[in-house]
Amino acid sequence: MIDRDIQTAFFKRPLAALIGLLVFQLALYYQTYWSMVEIWWRSETFAHGFFIFPIAAYLVWRKRKSLSVVAIQNDWRALIVLTGLSVFWLVAFTVDVLVAKQFAVIMMLPALVWLCLGMRMVVALSFPLFFLLFAVPFGDFLVYPLMKFTASFTVNAIRMVGIPVFWEGMYFTLPSGSWSVVEACSGFRYILASLTLGSLYAYLSYSSVLRRVAFMVLALIVPIVANGLRAFMIVMIGHYSGMELAVGVDHLIYGWVWFGIVMFAMFWVGSFWQEPTANNDVERTATELVKQDAYRWKFIFPIAFILLVLPVWVSTLGSDVSNQNLTLELPEQVGEWQILQENSLSQWKPFYQGSTRELQASYSNGRVKVGLDVALFASQRQGAELVNSSHRLTKIGQKEWKELFRLTRSEHFSDHAIHLTEARIKSREQDLLVWQWKYFNGHRTNNDLYLKVLEAWTKLTGKPRNAAALIVFVEAPGLTKESESEARKLLRSFITDLLPLIEKKFEQGS
Repeated sequence: MIDRDIQTAFFKRPLAALIGLLVFQLALYYQTYWSMVEIWWRSETFAHGFFIFPIAAYLVWRKRKSLSVVAIQNDWRALIVLTGLSVFWLVAFTVDVLVAKQFAVIMMLPALVWLCLGMRMVVALSFPLFFLLFAVPFGDFLVYPLMKFTASFTVNAIRMVGIPVFWEGMYFTLPSGSWSVVEACSGFRYILASLTLGSLYAYLSYSSVLRRVAFMVLALIVPIVANGLRAFMIVMIGHYSGMELAVGVDHLIYGWVWFGIVMFAMFWVGSFWQEPTANNDVERTATELVKQDAYRWKFIFPIAFILLVLPVWVSTLGSDVSNQNLTLELPEQVGEWQILQENSLSQWKPFYQGSTRELQASYSNGRVKVGLDVALFASQRQGAELVNSSHRLTKIGQKEWKELFRLTRSEHFSDHAIHLTEARIKSREQDLLVWQWKYFNGHRTNNDLYLKVLEAWTKLTGKPRNAAALIVFVEAPGLTKESESEARKLLRSFITDLLPLIEKKFEQGS
């Protein structure tokens, strides 16, 4: 039996130190934490984030008796991890990657527990600490691939039941009506909810690591397939009801009812392999309690405070790399192409968040027209950077223009190749073939990781930057293979003449 006086005396200092460091970390990185709260508040997809910290706290409280017999020993090795996370946060700040900053501050929490209470406590609290990662709004990059999967799954299922369907990217038409796969149909919300609930269920229902991991894998796969089935069933309901049902708000209601049924079925199946959770905590002895080296605390905590403060302090020293002199006037003539007084090619316009200035013009060689759109980014700050997931070829909620597909291709222009994005944009009146790439201080690419590295370097060196997103587009009637081939030929010709002219203007404006 552990002497309670020794136990209380031992817990007092490490626990107080941990609470102090956690409060200090929260105060230092409150902007990063607040950025998560803002996303939880405005996005239904990540609204579950409000429940993550309370659930994790409950899971810790639930284990309070078993935790009282876990040997506590502060561990200086956690300082190495804390150093890495501090550097990671600083790098993420430098390149304006918000989600990386959020992961860094969340991962600091297990590191602080390790520092104050030791690795045995981290192991005992491994799931509650892991569960905190669900608080980070992450995974938006999966939405488009999931939309493609849902569209493909639905169309193939419709064809399997013998119904004719015309398919274009995210849009397909049946004899009874037209359908589209939008972001809300991707199933991303279902996956997040399933993973969050599934991991919690696995932790509470199983004791073996293998069963927990297996159920979490199941919680990932099931909602992807279930979402495809949901989309197929909604289309079938709409088709056989003459487009009277499942085409309005009931569309979403059916979706969540289906998701509830799927989750219930998954948990019901999982219950057949349910096992009592085992107490694997290591009991400590009174002898182990008094092994705490008080001398070590004199050095560990000042270092921990410094490691937490240092990246925030360094971030305030960054030079302002805004290039307020960055201006641009589109050239009047590009080779054989002459600018038109009115932008008469198309009413389509991409969406850029935080751009300094955006210019759009049409050019003609007397036979065909080509469109040019340039968005300038003079500053380097969150929400107004060249690389941002909010930039879109078609704005969310816009019904007039549809993005049928996008892919990455490499095109050669004079001195070297450019990795650009090709997309097909369509309205009732027009079919457009679009090429998009980015320009950054003489570099042309659509590789976002490479651009982030370049941005970091300009920020660290304090150099101004010339950053812009460029789009060239042309009509491709019917979007057939022949029209696409001819459109690509026209775009190559125009861009070959455009690059030296417009990049010279970028340099003159720096």
